[in-house]
Amino acid sequence: MAIILLTKNSKGPVRHLSRRSVFFSLSVMVLLVPVIAAFAGYSMGVNDLVAQKERLADGLRGELELQRQDIADAKLGAQEDINALSLRLAELQSRVVRLDALGERLTEIADLDRGEFDFHSVPAQGGPAMAGGLPEAELNDFMVSFAGLSAQLDDREQQLAVLESLLMSKNLEDDVFPAGFPAEKGWLSSFFGTRTDPFTGRPAQHNGVDIAGKLGTRILAVASGVVIWSGERYGYGTMVEINHGNGYVTRYAHNSENLVAVGDTVKKGQWLGLMGSSGRSTGPHVHFEVLRHGRVVDPVKYIRKARG
Repeated sequence: MAIILLTKNSKGPVRHLSRRSVFFSLSVMVLLVPVIAAFAGYSMGVNDLVAQKERLADGLRGELELQRQDIADAKLGAQEDINALSLRLAELQSRVVRLDALGERLTEIADLDRGEFDFHSVPAQGGPAMAGGLPEAELNDFMVSFAGLSAQLDDREQQLAVLESLLMSKNLEDDVFPAGFPAEKGWLSSFFGTRTDPFTGRPAQHNGVDIAGKLGTRILAVASGVVIWSGERYGYGTMVEINHGNGYVTRYAHNSENLVAVGDTVKKGQWLGLMGSSGRSTGPHVHFEVLRHGRVVDPVKYIRKARG
């Protein structure tokens, strides 16, 4: 069998293909088709594998980003917890400082031994170590202990505040109770009660005590209070009068000079004036009176109470 190939130009030569040529061409085509198909399949497989790898890489990158975000969130949460604990710890520390200051104040008010109640040192503790010990503390246990400590501090702070109030009240009562010698120096020259009047020579009631001394000697408040009189008064000369509350009033008369004014708050032992001989007086001294609910009482027992 022969194959005739015709060209478009019919005037050219006619080519004849032999059987062998045709067979060879068909064989080559048969062999090339699978190779081409295989190459195409390979190319498609390679492209699909690359795409799978890219998808896998994208998935891994996404998972890694999620893990990083989880770690960041965990770190942020942990930092917030640490910040909260730090703030709470600072609050507890400040409250401990206040309690120490309050303890020091109570030690002073109650006149306690500082060596026994030292708020600047760690409390003395001790004891033998137990074999094996206890399990490691967990965060939850720590938080429970933290809350317990806070509650104890609340309770102790309230108790100490009440105790301080009671001690301060007692101390205030002691401070405003008339007790003490009303002059820096001097001696009792006339007592309370009936006496011979130094001007008339007749018996007369003396409503206070006289303490003689050197001109200009300082006159002292025997208790804390408020000045309700400071100036001249008939018979008393230059006088200071103090209201101490609880019905107590004291008077300091015949002064050469007053050092306080009406409305002044004075403390126990504060200077009120200088000893003189103003008013109805025979020489430098201070006339000292104590009134209880408007009635004069013997000042000697209040002077002796302080000195005893």
